[in-house]
Amino acid sequence: MELFGRIKAPQTGERAVLVHVDFDREQDREGLSEFKELVHSAGAFFETLITASRHTPDAKYFVGKGKVEEIMAAVEAEEAEVVIVNHALSPSQERNLSNKVGCRVVDRVGLILDIFAQRARTHEGKLQVELAQLKHMSTRLVKGWTHLERQKGGIGMRGPGETQLESDKRMIGEKIKQLNKRLEKVRKQRELGRRGRQRSDIPTVAIVGYTNAGKSTLFNRLTDAAVYAEDRLFATLDSTLRRVEIPGAGPCILADTVGFIRHIPHDLVAAFRSTLEEAREADLLIHLVDASDEMKEQKIDEVFEVLEEIGADEVPQILVMNKIDRLIGRAPGVEIEQPHSVDKAWVSAQSGAGMDELMQLISEQFKGRFVQVKACFSAGEGRLRSELFKLGKVMNEAYTDEGDVELTMELSAGEYEQLLNNKQVVVQELG
Repeated sequence: MELFGRIKAPQTGERAVLVHVDFDREQDREGLSEFKELVHSAGAFFETLITASRHTPDAKYFVGKGKVEEIMAAVEAEEAEVVIVNHALSPSQERNLSNKVGCRVVDRVGLILDIFAQRARTHEGKLQVELAQLKHMSTRLVKGWTHLERQKGGIGMRGPGETQLESDKRMIGEKIKQLNKRLEKVRKQRELGRRGRQRSDIPTVAIVGYTNAGKSTLFNRLTDAAVYAEDRLFATLDSTLRRVEIPGAGPCILADTVGFIRHIPHDLVAAFRSTLEEAREADLLIHLVDASDEMKEQKIDEVFEVLEEIGADEVPQILVMNKIDRLIGRAPGVEIEQPHSVDKAWVSAQSGAGMDELMQLISEQFKGRFVQVKACFSAGEGRLRSELFKLGKVMNEAYTDEGDVELTMELSAGEYEQLLNNKQVVVQELG
């Protein structure tokens, strides 16, 4: 048993006993420091952490009987309201341990779901979290209504009826169907917006990365937005889009996405599918990394795994090493890699160091998407002139000897094709 100073948390936070197990296999392990951050983010506060070492989980309690006794003693001593385990438990393990220690038991998946429930702000985000919670809950239903073993039927409806457990499962199943229908409607609306952006040939840049890498801080720095950002896990859940101007590349849509985490629950990946699609459908990914994190290499691998799971592993990306203000002697700058490798930028989203270099690197990624043209048309076409100024980036405006207007512009391929079809304009592509 290990004692820690109390973590600051809201007065309403629950007293918790934490349980962490070190396993032999790397794929079974979870980070201890990350576990404490998750508990802090959930608003719980604790003084006791119980650690154990095992080859494999115990089938009944996940931990051995000796550790169960230790957890029981800690719960009684601390008057704890909940035991939080830094691993995914089976429904039976969670139930058995809860019955033994005499209080609620929450596993790592339940802990992450609780944080998501607290942080979701948009209508879509709340629907996604509720769906994931219901799917998680449906596997943990047990017979708890022994005084109502069978629901009573009315006249003409007497008989075995259904157990309370069956009724609960049916109601949860119906609720899941309703949520899926509502989410499908929201997804269709999001897809319409995405198709509209694709038709306008405005590229999308999505910021992805491990939770608490500084994605929202970078998003705010690049867009002058005021997206909520805090130094804790999963501070942001809801995808946010902003239009920004990239010097030398024109407008683009910047997307802030939900942070990834080791062993992210599959129900959460499924529930947040539409949010994560911003990454899959993007033209470029900014993979943000906390450069000061000792576990950064492992977290980079974790993000790559999630990107592969959602089908975004083939999207071009830039590796952006953030928080260099926490490193001694690390200057901002970029590292241009060989073809088929990932370019790297060193920045501080907090101080703004390296932002100009990062914007230039982003601009380089979109070279070839735009073409410089010269458009010539009658000076009397005032409305056409106004539309062309809105259409693309006008680099120069001049008048010919005949009095016609001559605009030098930078257009996307789609915009260029659209202009070629306009009979009022003579278009010449510049070399």
